[in-house]
Amino acid sequence: MAARIVGVLNVTPDSFSDGGRLASVEDAVAAGLAMVGQGADWLDVGGESTRPGAVPVPEAEEIARVVPVIRGLSKRLAVTVRVSVDTYKAATARAALAEGASAVNDVSGGLLDPEILRVAAAGQAAMVVGHLRGQPADMQAHVHFDNVVEEVSEELGQRVAAARAAGCGEVWADPGIGFGKHLAHNLRLLKHLAGLKARVGVPIMVGVSRKRFIGDVTGQSATERVFGTAAAVAVAILNGADAVRVHDVAAMRDVVRVAEAIAGASELD
Repeated sequence: MAARIVGVLNVTPDSFSDGGRLASVEDAVAAGLAMVGQGADWLDVGGESTRPGAVPVPEAEEIARVVPVIRGLSKRLAVTVRVSVDTYKAATARAALAEGASAVNDVSGGLLDPEILRVAAAGQAAMVVGHLRGQPADMQAHVHFDNVVEEVSEELGQRVAAARAAGCGEVWADPGIGFGKHLAHNLRLLKHLAGLKARVGVPIMVGVSRKRFIGDVTGQSATERVFGTAAAVAVAILNGADAVRVHDVAAMRDVVRVAEAIAGASELD
């Protein structure tokens, strides 16, 4: 099956690359619909920034940000387009699922609020478990891995098992590029993604879009990292990613198509 393109729809004032861009529910819904028109078949709606050092958002405020957008999208999108809520809070996930979301994307994989796994299961929603040590506010403070691929594979496998134990049927895993990891860790995870996927045993979603590690390599600011993102997306697809989470949907759609064509090319003339 072709890799899914997941459009990032942030309704936050402080996200690292696009915070504050969508000033109203109408703007956010329109942006989501535009992403679908450009080729996204999954929209991920987030109401709290999880960039390094981000300040946590109260539960009620996060719900107030994401629920009206999810409601508006659910009324206007075909059932073939998935809408997920990007949150680690069970109450936010519950409210989003009640308004039409069909997936939960938790950067902590249920570590920060274990109830979120049971909420996803009760709502018969897909569950994306991410890899994170600590919390977004402090995740870059004490980064250490002896073998990042083995350790992330093992810890992600534990989160997948926890989701299964909670009753989740469809489970995805995200290696958490940029979450509590330094440049070398991010590069190694992308290089060895196929091995990680084989060990974890579920579809893999990769989020590399405009992230700091690309800036570390290129020297470009967040809004100037489209070409660097394209390179990372291509590598992820060639190494088996089943979904890529991106800001620049139209550009990355073509990157995904070409990478998939190369990956599927026959060895025979």
